[in-house]
Amino acid sequence: MSKGNETKITDELYAYMLAHNPPLDAVQRELVETTYARLPDQAGMQSAEEQGPLLAFLVRLTEARHIVEVGTFTGFSALAMAQALPADGRLIACDISEEWTAYGREAWEKAGVADRIELRIAPALDTLRAMPSEPHIDFAYLDADKGNYIPYWEELVPRMRQGGLVVTDNVLFHGGVTDPQVTGGAAAIKEFNEHVAADPRMDSVMLTVADGLTLSRRR
Repeated sequence: MSKGNETKITDELYAYMLAHNPPLDAVQRELVETTYARLPDQAGMQSAEEQGPLLAFLVRLTEARHIVEVGTFTGFSALAMAQALPADGRLIACDISEEWTAYGREAWEKAGVADRIELRIAPALDTLRAMPSEPHIDFAYLDADKGNYIPYWEELVPRMRQGGLVVTDNVLFHGGVTDPQVTGGAAAIKEFNEHVAADPRMDSVMLTVADGLTLSRRR
């Protein structure tokens, strides 16, 4: 097996990459920094900085108007996606924490996109199951509790329109998916990855972006 042109991502190279991507705007930057300052023990749950511009790019590329996010945390990814929506677009953000999402609510207001985001504080499976069953979702971002990734997937996929895109985060789980004795969250992600690869409804590709992203397009 050949890995092709392998490039080690050093701190300098990572900074170079960020410098050649669309920069975070003032509200995005403040939210990222606030998350690390006020929630240092949980800040690793925040989507990586380069994922904000990537998600926005994909939202525009797919011309999405209806987005569902499963797992919002402090709202950085929701902010980036909502800013890429047209004015009449809608993003449903699913989370269970009023405390963490309060940071997002404040940032969404500052950025002028609060009217595009509907935050639903409830178990995400309940929120998804209450949605119309017919295909209507253009874009979904899955970044929540790993043990429920397959149930979330099974609620999202039938509701995705043809050509709709599901973006799933943490599919490499810090490299744990290659451990034959894997347990816990890494085991759940490993099972999810096999489930996705075998799903005939979707075309999927896994990328080594941040902690691993899988892009899945509804056939």
